[in-house]
Parts: sequence; structure tokens; C-alpha cells
Amino acid sequence: MSHHVAPSPGGDRQGGPMSHDASYTPPLEEPTDPRGPLPPTPDTRAPEMRTATGAEAGKDPNARAQQGDYLTTAVGRRVPDTDHSLRAGDRGPTLLQDHHLREKITHFDHERIPERVVHARGTGAHGTFTAYGSAESITRAAFLKKGVETPVFLRFSTVLGSRGSADTPRDTRGFAVKFYTSEGNFDLVGNNIPVFFIQDGIKFPDVVHAAKPEPDREIPQAASAHDTFWDFVSLHTEAQHHTLWNMSDRGLPLSLRTMEGFGVHTFRVIDEAGATKLVKWHWKPKAGVHSTLWEEAQLIMGGDPDFQRRDLYGAIEGGHLPQWELGVQVFDDTEDQMFSGIDLLDPTKLVPEELAPVQPVGLLTLDANPTNFFAEVEQVMFNPGHLVPGIDVVNDALLQARLFSYVDTQITRLGGPNFQQLPINRPHVDVNDNQRDGFHQHAVHAGVAPYRPNSLGAGNPFPAPAEQGGFVDHPAVVAASQTVRAVPASFADHYSQARMFYRSMTPVEKDHIVSAYTFELGKCTVPVVRERQLQCLANIDADLCAAVALGLGLPAPKATEKVADVEPSPALSQVGKPFPVDGRKVAIVCDERSDDATVTALVKAVEKASMVPFVVGPHGGQVGSVEVDKTFATARSVEFDAIVLAGQIAPAPDAVPSYDARNGDQAALGTQTDPRIALMLGEAFRHCKAIGAVSAEAITSAGLPADAKGVVVADGAAIIDQVAELLTLHRVWDRYPTVAR
Repeated sequence: MSHHVAPSPGGDRQGGPMSHDASYTPPLEEPTDPRGPLPPTPDTRAPEMRTATGAEAGKDPNARAQQGDYLTTAVGRRVPDTDHSLRAGDRGPTLLQDHHLREKITHFDHERIPERVVHARGTGAHGTFTAYGSAESITRAAFLKKGVETPVFLRFSTVLGSRGSADTPRDTRGFAVKFYTSEGNFDLVGNNIPVFFIQDGIKFPDVVHAAKPEPDREIPQAASAHDTFWDFVSLHTEAQHHTLWNMSDRGLPLSLRTMEGFGVHTFRVIDEAGATKLVKWHWKPKAGVHSTLWEEAQLIMGGDPDFQRRDLYGAIEGGHLPQWELGVQVFDDTEDQMFSGIDLLDPTKLVPEELAPVQPVGLLTLDANPTNFFAEVEQVMFNPGHLVPGIDVVNDALLQARLFSYVDTQITRLGGPNFQQLPINRPHVDVNDNQRDGFHQHAVHAGVAPYRPNSLGAGNPFPAPAEQGGFVDHPAVVAASQTVRAVPASFADHYSQARMFYRSMTPVEKDHIVSAYTFELGKCTVPVVRERQLQCLANIDADLCAAVALGLGLPAPKATEKVADVEPSPALSQVGKPFPVDGRKVAIVCDERSDDATVTALVKAVEKASMVPFVVGPHGGQVGSVEVDKTFATARSVEFDAIVLAGQIAPAPDAVPSYDARNGDQAALGTQTDPRIALMLGEAFRHCKAIGAVSAEAITSAGLPADAKGVVVADGAAIIDQVAELLTLHRVWDRYPTVAR
């Protein structure tokens, strides 16, 4: 490539296959000279080499990969032919004695494992967490002591879709981090939304059954816009706060790199002296919090369902390493476990950052992609009960159920009780648990006494007191009470925080919420479901209810509950905060008439600004001296954060409707620009993206006004400075007026 130092996010490699060895170039013909397997690409890292009992097992993680020059069976016998079954003559039946056929087909028939019930669609990466030391005053956890570096594996996911669904539906995202600490694994299993639909884990099957595809026809996939979901949340009104977050831009993250994470629950932390505090965990992305628009999300689902997965892998491969700061909100561990009137045990509530600021405690950097997706992303398991000394749970009824469920679900999905021994799940410390046997046992345990107490095994393993690193459950006081199926009275408020969230949004964010509700409820076919949800919206905010009712053609009901007015929390809004532009993607559109020096200067200016250039040309290969990343036929506006024109872009030779229906767009046909580029610019313009050009004619010839907000006309590389400045705010939100409310 003439302009990429390394493959970039979604760029050269495009998430597809490439040579694993930089010195090896695949030949046109099938290779015939035996040689060993190629090494993994330099952007990947396999799980550490550890035995099933935590001991170091060598320095080369790739020793677990395939070995040798020649094809073999699973037991190492070399195979001369894997293309033809053993038959009785070339036209005769296949023989039962064909052991290679039987082994190959049998293994293939069992390659799939059950997908996760929720969070099936996911991706992940390896990284390192470095502690600032600022948490040492509240917890004894070793990985949070100043300067300690801890390996991590982070898995992102959607909630509702199947493993093969798309990356960009409107949905909550999972944000699960496994810390391989010196005291055992600590799993922080959260979401990109700080609250949840339910207050008690016993309702988890209900909310999932309601939100998943309807069971009679198994539709819709990865979507909440259907009757059963809205029937449930409109009746089970504690779900209204989380639902409102889902209807906001938070339900449509642009990239996994621009997504916040939350621990959802309150946790207890214990310091060296045994004193306790309560905390809520937050992950703050260094790249900022950004979302797609709903139309963009739909276009991406059709054009590149792997968009976010490709973006994450490309960013790591290209050196734009994603980073998040881990922070905590800290509260006194009082008897009532309340803060400013907010019940800290209620997972449907958050604490505004204005009342309890988030205090940074460390930095997470993702620096390596998986070596094998199945072995790492699919087989990784998480459990909120994977705790370390200094961190404990509280009596949150949702969290308590998760402590059971996250272990139980692995038994079926990962084929037995030894899922902790899979390489991606193995702790980086000694394991001596007295657990034995079971399916897929990897350890070869010695001795005769896997029980306690014993004398035949010299008493080993010995209990570890706190001073030897033992996890001692905090002796929390349990108030005298009776066995009941009930929740505290403080859990009864289902609307005030939903109101706070909505009223904390900027006008454009409110418009997006109105549009989302109108779309989703418009997909419902049962009138009473729409009417009941409108009643819930009336209890949240009268203007919100009226706007959605207008779109549904229904009367806006009056509120049925008196809900306290609450102070807005500006921290909940995504709009108006400047963020770095590192890793943002800029399309540079050119053709054969473009000035070669200008195109080269634009590419260099984008790279200098720590953004990623994508040269979009009329054909593959090169335009001038610059290699093309995407063609007019393969590029779409939704792939880029900004678009820059290196000149007026004339219709390419293949700009005919019979090749590509986009070339038949009537609005584009009336311009002097290639119809696909005119469409790209039109989409980018209405999606409030920054657009630049070396001349006003390049813009106006595509049918757009050159003097519109967020449209930059300048000479050469000067364009990029202005585009980068626009990108600090993600979009040109004031390009269109918002609806007055």
C-alpha cells in the first residue's frame, strides 16, 4: 500500500484472511512444497500457556496450535488423501472401513456448541489493565494497587440476537471483562447501560422470553419492535427506565470502541483494615461515547452485519488501540444502603454523576485480537461470583440470581463442569480445588486424597486465612425479618428516573427517542399494547407521550401516577462533549481527474491527525500513485465518519443501473457526479456528518449546498484540519433544526 503504514480499522484487511507471515506471499497456484503452519498475525494473542491447574506451561502460546508439515488424523497418523472417500471402485459404494471419512465427518457433525441464551452475538479482544492506585484507600484488591498490570479479556455482545445476527440492532450491549489477577480471576460482567429491566432475577426468564423472537414464528430476529416485548415492559413497569435507555442513542452504539460500560449492580469493597464502602463500576471510553442514527444502523445491518466486529479488530491491528478508564462511584456502607434517596440495591436505578462523581482507578487498553474466535470468544465464560479479596456482593436480588445462573448455564453450553479449564478461562495462579473428573477433564490430578480433612495427602490443600490471601466473605449484618416474596417499598418508584433520563437529553436526542418509540410501537400489531405503553410514557413525560401518540395516530393519555420532578443529569447526554478523533475513519473520494498530489496530501493529513484514510476510487488498483481501498461499487457512507472529495467526481464507466441499482437513483441522475457518490454524499449530509471538498463545484455538482453547516471547502490538507475539528463533536447536529418541546 502506498499510504498505510499498517492495516487500519476496516481498511486493507477488511477483517478477512491475510497471510499470517509477512515474509510469505500466497502463490496463484496451490502450494505443493511441504512446510509448517504459518504463525498467527502480529495483532493477535492467544491465552497464556497455563496448565489446567494454573501452572506456567512454556512461553509459546502457539504451541497449542496445529503442528507439523503434513495432514494427519486426530491421533497423528499422516493422511495421503482427504479429497476422496474409500470406495469399492470409482463408481462403487463408500466403504464403512474408511476411518478417515468417519473421523472427519463425525467431528464436523459436532463442531457447533449451544449458543448463549442471551449475549450470543459477541466479539472480544485481549488487553492489559493498569491500576492508578487511587482505589487502594477503599479496597485491598491486589490488582487495583498502584502500577499493577493485569491481563484481561473483554467480550462485547448484543443481548437479543442469535450468534449469526448483525452487530448494529437497537439493543443493550454486554460489556464483560475478565481480569486474570494475582489472586484469581475477577469478572466484571456488565452492560453499556447502567440499569436493568428487572429488580429480581426470578423475572429474568420472563423478560428474555418476551424480548426474544416470538416463539410461534421465530421473528423478529435481534429486535424489540414486536408485541411480546412491549406487552411485557408496559405491564412490568419497573422495566420502563431501561427501556427508555434502549430507545435512546445508547441503544445504537457506533463502535464498540465508543461505548461506555457499567457494572449495573452495587458492590461492596473492603480495605486492609476491614472497613467497607459501596461502589458502582463505570468504564469510560477514551474515544468518547458515540452512536449511529437509526437509518445508519439499518443500512449497516444490510451492508456489513459484522461492522462493529470488523471495526474493533481493524483498530487493534492498525495500532489505534481502544482504551477505557475504569472508575467507581463511592458510597458509605450504611445500614439502609441508600444514597440521596436512591436505593443502591435497586438495579433499575442509577446514581447521577453530579451527586457522586466517578473516580478513575485504572486504564484498560485492548492490544491484541483473538488468535481463534471459537476457542476464545465463544468458549470464554463469565461469572459475577468470580470475586477477589477486597470485593464482595450485596443483597441485590438480581445479582444474587446471576451468581447462580452464570455457573449453571455453562454446564450445557460448554459440556460439563470443567469449563474453567478451557485455556481462555484458566486463571494465572495456582489451582488446587479438590474437584475431580467430569466431562473434558484436562488436569491429571495426582494423589489419593481429594477431600478435607485428610492425612493421606499430608493435609493438602490447606485452607487459606485472610492473611494468606484467602477470600473471606464480609460478615454483613442481616436484619431480623421473615421469609417473604416481596421487594422494599423504595423499589416501587418506576418512573422518576426514566423522567430524569429523558429530561437530561438534548433536543436532538429527545427527537431520536420520540422516533424510536414511534417506530417500535408502530411495529406492534395489538392496539392495546400501544395504548398501554403510551400510558407509561404519560407517566414519564407528557411531551414525550404526546409526540409518540401523534406518530401513532392515537390520543395522548393523561398521567395516572404522580411522579416527582427530578433534576436533570447532564452527564447522561452524549451530545456536546468534545472527544479525540484518533481512529476516526475518513473517506477520500477521487477519480482519474483528481490531482495526484492533492490526494496524496489529503491521505497524509488524515494520518497526521491520527485518523484513518480510506481512498475511494472508481475501480480497484491505483488512481494515480495512490492505491484504492474501496471502489464506488463497494463503499457506502455508513462506513465513514467524514467524507472528503478530492475534486468533482464524474460518473465512472460502470455507473449504469443494470450493474447497480444505486446508479438508477433519480435524484442522483440529475447531477454531474457519479450516482453512487452522490448517494453517499446525500446520506452523509442527512446523517449530519462532516463533508469536505477542494472546491465548491465538487459539492454543488452532487446536488448539495456548499455553504451548509459542516461542509468544508478549502485547499488540500487544510480541509482535514477543519473536518477533524468537526469530528470532535461527532456530528454536525445543528445542520437541521430540532422539534421544539
